[in-house]
Amino acid sequence: MRRERDPLAVGRVIGDVLDSFTKSVNLSVSYNNREVSNGCELKPSQVVNQPRVDIGGDDLRAFHTLVMVDPDAPSPSDPNLKEYLHWLVTDIPATTGTRFGQEVMCYESPRPSMGIHRMVFVLFRQMGRQTVYAPGWRQNFNTKDFAELYNLGSPVAAVYFNCQRESGFGGRRR
Repeated sequence: MRRERDPLAVGRVIGDVLDSFTKSVNLSVSYNNREVSNGCELKPSQVVNQPRVDIGGDDLRAFHTLVMVDPDAPSPSDPNLKEYLHWLVTDIPATTGTRFGQEVMCYESPRPSMGIHRMVFVLFRQMGRQTVYAPGWRQNFNTKDFAELYNLGSPVAAVYFNCQRESGFGGRRR
């Protein structure tokens, strides 16, 4: 696949969040049985609960870390809180999913108030178990620095969706 056709590059995930990498593990993220594909749109009401995440691989002794970030917080025109960390799960065995990992930063559902936000899931392979720890805060998280700090190397997979405020409606109806 040519780099400029890569949906992660077209969506500026490559560059804004990650450096270019080669996918080597399957990553499946789904909300209420709807699989996330690069650039799809999901409304905040569709992503209230944490997604089901399944990862591929062929060695149960390999462990992974999943990071979910918003590089457009609080707004795409002024992302001064970027990246905002929505979820962090470590020690996920290959061939399983996040439910078998260690949730070190609980899932916080996206609630963008201005503009279209990219919600990016990034999967890294760990060097071993219990080698990755939670940061002290969610705002101004940096995926590249985090990967370097914990010797995670390049990502093995990534996928993102777009999310924006629900249009004009909401609240209780009487």
